[in-house]
Amino acid sequence: MPTYALPRLSTRALAMKASEIRELLKLVSRPSMTSFAGGIPDPALFNVGLFQDAYRQTFAGPSIAREALQYSTTEGYLPLRQWIAGRMAGMGVACAPDNILITGGSQQGLDLIGKLVIDAGDTVATAQPTYLGALQAFSAYQPTFEALDAPRAACPAKLIYLVPDFANPTGETMSLKARHAALAQADAMGALIVEDAAYSALRYDGQDLPTIAALDQARTGSIESTRTLYCGTFSKTLSPGMRVGWICGPAALIRPLVLLKQGADLHTATINQIIIHHAAVDSFDAQVTRIRSVYRTRRDAMLAALQRYAPEGVHWTRPEGGMFVWVTLPRHIDAGDLLKQALRADIAFVPGSAFFPDGSGKNTMRLSFSLCDEAQIEGGIYKLCELVGQVARRVEMVVGA
Repeated sequence: MPTYALPRLSTRALAMKASEIRELLKLVSRPSMTSFAGGIPDPALFNVGLFQDAYRQTFAGPSIAREALQYSTTEGYLPLRQWIAGRMAGMGVACAPDNILITGGSQQGLDLIGKLVIDAGDTVATAQPTYLGALQAFSAYQPTFEALDAPRAACPAKLIYLVPDFANPTGETMSLKARHAALAQADAMGALIVEDAAYSALRYDGQDLPTIAALDQARTGSIESTRTLYCGTFSKTLSPGMRVGWICGPAALIRPLVLLKQGADLHTATINQIIIHHAAVDSFDAQVTRIRSVYRTRRDAMLAALQRYAPEGVHWTRPEGGMFVWVTLPRHIDAGDLLKQALRADIAFVPGSAFFPDGSGKNTMRLSFSLCDEAQIEGGIYKLCELVGQVARRVEMVVGA
């Protein structure tokens, strides 16, 4: 039999790295595991009946059923884009359907934007730590990552990536002053702002703040004059499995993004868009109210458990919304090593170094409260904090010796 050598992969492909979170999730499926690792919605909160009804209605009418099973326009299902445009207007972003592109979740939106803007060697400015999925999406186009607050006079950023509300992984929210400062910084550098709003609907405390896209439009007078691309998604509210998100921005940027999406997948699945539209029209606000109540309780349980059990020297964020608490351990503790021990105790989390472009932050970890009930959170945090305390004491003995 002849043998064949595989073709040499591109430089871009060779540079790709697996998501530490996705790899970790493969290990945490056993029933005994308490997982604070996956930042994903609780499937018990999905409104299954809503989607069953949407499918029944779609296939009850021959015309809409045929449309759902057919190819569609790359821009996306028009009624869905109209609904989103109305939603954006309610947030202070006056726009038309032509300002919206439907994507395969907001993750595809990040990839398309990276493809649109980033050349090899360009600078991308982000908070550090920041969302691992964004680092993966942008890294394919070989940029240099810099911290958002680092001086860049010699090498201005071409793109600024922000998660203003309840950020993944820290749970932190940008102040109004910081949002205005980010716009001023983008103006000074001529940079595009990517506003990732994946968690913005999940506020539990405090007052809503205007989106960066809304602030941008307020000062320029029109969406067509803004420098912000807003990435939204239905994944954290209605269903992640439907893979429906959107990009909202000036038409001059949406049009080339449409062309890039054509080359990627032609369009997001028509039937998924129709079903999501039905669900959004029928029950978006009610679903958001429901999941907010549950996640608020779980967040409170995690914060209370950390307050009770965390040993001295451990610090954590207190998010007003979202799905995450960011924990900083004593500096001599490596969260990656801690995870190996935690998994043996049936506890999972994500080491924080995954969220830093340079792999720093080894004494940090991300805890997600979205999938665990209060009893699981209580028991899991107790066991995790006991383990942290044991490791800290061993490290102190070694350092002291």
